[in-house]
Amino acid sequence: MKILVAPLNWGLGHASRCVPLVQRFLDEGHEVILGGDGESLTLLRRHFPKQRYVCLASLNLRYGKGGSQVWAMVKALPKLALWAYKDHVMLQSLLREEKIDMVVSDNRFGLYTSSPLHGGIEGGFPLTIYITHQLHIMLPKGWRWLEPLVARMHARIYTRYNKVWVPDYEEQEKSLSGELGHPQKSFVHRTSSLCTLSYIGPLSRFSLTAQRSDSETVLQQSSLTAQRFYATVAVLSGLEPQRTMLERELVRRYAGAEENVLIVQGLLNRPNTRIKRGTITLVPYLSDAELAAALKGAKHIIVRSGYSTIMDMEALGLLHSPMTNDQSPIIEFIPTPGQPEQEYLATWIKQNNAFL
Repeated sequence: MKILVAPLNWGLGHASRCVPLVQRFLDEGHEVILGGDGESLTLLRRHFPKQRYVCLASLNLRYGKGGSQVWAMVKALPKLALWAYKDHVMLQSLLREEKIDMVVSDNRFGLYTSSPLHGGIEGGFPLTIYITHQLHIMLPKGWRWLEPLVARMHARIYTRYNKVWVPDYEEQEKSLSGELGHPQKSFVHRTSSLCTLSYIGPLSRFSLTAQRSDSETVLQQSSLTAQRFYATVAVLSGLEPQRTMLERELVRRYAGAEENVLIVQGLLNRPNTRIKRGTITLVPYLSDAELAAALKGAKHIIVRSGYSTIMDMEALGLLHSPMTNDQSPIIEFIPTPGQPEQEYLATWIKQNNAFL
């Protein structure tokens, strides 16, 4: 089969969790086309440099500097609608040029076909799949009365696809996404009988790293981690200016630290030049193997509480392992200000992982 895989360019999480899917498709002998825009597409191309890629509609959003992102998102609605429309038009143009058997969209709203009823290889249209962990989209306090309406609006988007894949465990007691992926009311079945919902289990790029390399070997071979480990490792992600604001805050926090601190900036389109500030090392990005080794060797990990990051921690065995002396790192989840999803996930994971 020929498969198009296209993640949303909103931070790097949507692209990173598509990495194991792309690898699985390739291992099964399928032809994979990478799609997307910005750093999200850059990440996929770095993991799969031999794969063909197509540039889709560009989405350049920014958060506000304050603790609420409501008005930033309200102002972005027209841009989101236009972006989804452009994506849809680009997909239709691509389908006229060549036969694609499956389209896998991670939160890209417009990558559905005009005739979902006939979706699938036999109907002449590609099978379309929408990946999301947010069947329930949470809004800030004071706006939560609008959540049922927002859920229906989101359902109108994803029920245009043939299938919805939720990257989480089906059993709610094991869930990493909590109420986000297991809402009390599912609008999928209420809205369309043509769209089926499946829980496919967590997706993490580190699941491949764990299979292919031993972290001890990586620690010995990596020049970055030659000092065995960094006591504190911070991994930054998300939209500007909040990403830069957190970086500056962490540099101030550890300005006088005695132990080594590593800050991974999450900037794929920057030269991979390391900057030393006392005991702090700043690096734009790391390979998956290097980052996995640094995280597993750390005493203290600082990350945003985005869902893809949580799945990464799970894949590395850092969430559910029991605390034994000083070998288990303390994970500090810092939600992006004004992003209710991350605020909820930080609380949910802490409640279900007592050692955090």
